[in-house]
Amino acid sequence: MALVNIHFLNLQNNYLFADIAKKVNAFKVMHPKAEVISLGIGDVTQPLCPAVTEAMHKAVDEMATAAGFHGYGPEQGYTFLREAILKNDFLPRGVHLDIDEIFINDGAKSDTGNFQELLHWDNFIGVTDPIYPVYIDSNVMIGRCGTYRDGRWTNVRYMPCTAENGFVPELPKGRPVDVIYLCYPNNPTGTVITKQELQKWVTYALKNDALILYDAAYQAYIQDPKIPHSIYEIRGARKCAVEFRSYSKTAGFTGVRCGYTIVPKEVSVSTLTFGRDGSRSEELMQASLFPRSNATFEGERISLNQLWLRRQCTKFNGCSYISQRAAEAIYSPEGKQQVKATIDYYMQNARKMLQTLRSLGYECYGGENAPYVWMRTPDVFQKEIGAMAPTSSWKFFEALLYGANVVCTPGVGFGPSGEGYVRFTAFGSHEQTDEALRRIKDWSRRSNSL
Repeated sequence: MALVNIHFLNLQNNYLFADIAKKVNAFKVMHPKAEVISLGIGDVTQPLCPAVTEAMHKAVDEMATAAGFHGYGPEQGYTFLREAILKNDFLPRGVHLDIDEIFINDGAKSDTGNFQELLHWDNFIGVTDPIYPVYIDSNVMIGRCGTYRDGRWTNVRYMPCTAENGFVPELPKGRPVDVIYLCYPNNPTGTVITKQELQKWVTYALKNDALILYDAAYQAYIQDPKIPHSIYEIRGARKCAVEFRSYSKTAGFTGVRCGYTIVPKEVSVSTLTFGRDGSRSEELMQASLFPRSNATFEGERISLNQLWLRRQCTKFNGCSYISQRAAEAIYSPEGKQQVKATIDYYMQNARKMLQTLRSLGYECYGGENAPYVWMRTPDVFQKEIGAMAPTSSWKFFEALLYGANVVCTPGVGFGPSGEGYVRFTAFGSHEQTDEALRRIKDWSRRSNSL
C-alpha cells in the first residue's frame, strides 16, 4: 500500500495567491462587466528588454544548427553566466566568490523551497514575521514545523516586524535558532535592513552555529547606497549564509525562469555522532527518529556546497541554455541600462502609491527601496473587543475589491504579524496603476467605514 507523506496534509488551506485568485474569480463571475485591476500578485507587466530578446533570438538560432545545438547543460550553470555574475553582481561590491559557489536555477522560489532538504528534520527555524509563505510551507512538507495552533507553528520562532519596532526584527532569545530565514528588501513589507543590523544577524549565526538563508531577490530595487545588496558585504557571512537571487523581478524573467544561489564553500553543518548515553546515532538519524535533546554535535562538518551540488546533479537538469544566454545579456552595457529603466518604471509606480495612499490618510511603509508598499488597514470599531482596531486583512481585501474593483494582498497571508496590513505591488503599467489609485481615492472618500 502506498502511503501519503502526512506532512503535506498539514499545509494550511490553499496557497495564499491561489486563495486570492479564487476570490477574484468569484467576484468576476458575479460582476462580469467589472474591470478588475490587480495590485496584488507580484508578477511583472513590462516586456523583456531588447538586449535580452536579442540574446534569446541568437540562442534559438544557435540551437537550430548542429554546431550550435546545446543539449543537457551543467547542472550548476554555464560558465559564461556564472562569470558574468561574479564580475557584475559581486566584485564591484568588494565581494570575492569562487565560480563553483554559484548555482544557476530556474528562479529563487525553487531553491528557497528546496534548500531545506539538506537539513535534519528537527532543526529549529526562525522567520521574520510577516514572511514569504514558501519558507514555512516547504519546511512543513518535511515535518519540521511542529503543529499548527492559533495561526502559528509550534516549532517555528516568529520574529515580528511591525510598525511598532520599525520593522527591525529582534534577535532570538532563549532557545537558539538553527536556521534563520531573512529576506531583504523584504517581501511583503518592502522594508530594508542596514549593514549594522545585518551584522548582528551574522554575529548571532556565527556564535550559535546557525545557518542564514538570505533571500535577496529584490536587491536590484535598492535606491539607498548605504543599504547592502548582498549578505556577503557583511564580515563573516561566508561562513554562515546562503544567498538566493532571481532575475524574475530584476529583468522580467517570471516567464523565462532563471536565477541563482550562492553557497560558499566555508558554510558547513554538523552530523550527529553519539547519544548522551553513548549509543551511536546514525541509524536512528537516518530514520528521522533521533531526538536532538539526546545528541552531541561533535561529528563531521559537512560542506553545504558539496551537498547542494550533489542534490542538484540528482534532481535538477539545469536551467535552459536560452534562458541563461538571456540572463547573461542583462550584464551587457545595453542590458544594464535597459534593466535599470524598467526598474525605474516600477519604482515610479511605487512612489505614486506612497504619495496617494498617504494623502488619503493611510499609514504606509516600503516602496522606497522595493517594489512593494505595505499599508496598515484603517481602524474601525470592533464589537468583539469594544474598541477601535485595524480592519482585518481579508475584510479590507474584499471591501477594496467590491468597492473599487482593485486587488491587494491580505497581509495575514504572510504570517501572524501581517494581520491588519495589506500589500500593494508596483508591477503594473503606469496606466493601470494610475487608474487603480484613482479608484482607491474615490472609494476612500465616499466610504465612511468598512
